[in-house]
Amino acid sequence: MVHRAATVRILGIDPGLNRTGFGVIEASGGRLRHVAAGVIRAPAGELAYRLAHILTELAAVIRATQPSEAVVEKVFVNVNAQSTLLLGQARGAALCAAVTAGLNVHEYTALQVKQAVVGYGKADKIQVQKMVQRLLALDRAPGPDAADALACSICHAHSAVDQRAGRVLKSAARTSGGRGSRAAWREFALRTGHKAGA
Repeated sequence: MVHRAATVRILGIDPGLNRTGFGVIEASGGRLRHVAAGVIRAPAGELAYRLAHILTELAAVIRATQPSEAVVEKVFVNVNAQSTLLLGQARGAALCAAVTAGLNVHEYTALQVKQAVVGYGKADKIQVQKMVQRLLALDRAPGPDAADALACSICHAHSAVDQRAGRVLKSAARTSGGRGSRAAWREFALRTGHKAGA
């Protein structure tokens, strides 16, 4: 009997004080489908109101798209401490929006996201945009902020597939001394539609 892989809707968030990208996909086994993507632009003004705008707009995105998982990129600490602090505050607003909505929240570094999506941890923004377009079969490449957010979603979808594969293989090793790993992969592929090398 073949078990169909559960469909999971994932919200990726690329936080920023001026522009916060968001991208929602559906993942079913190894298959990905684009749901929505865009950018939240915070108005000029006091920091507290800008953060409130990010939180409110992300909450509206969550209500409209109904994801069950959220992925937020981890902050990269750069030379400019002030910029890092502001980015961290925008990221905090994004995390609060996701947690308040009851989503399971996951975090990945920019290197992990690029490695998962492009295969190269130092890929530039254009490479990320093009690969996101290809993986989601989009007519055109999304803008950089939306592409980064979609890349976060894709990274988590790939990670979840890899984790399920690992659990299947570990289970096979325990029950058959490692001799059932090939059968375990076949079972996993049948249940999820995962293709080797995909």
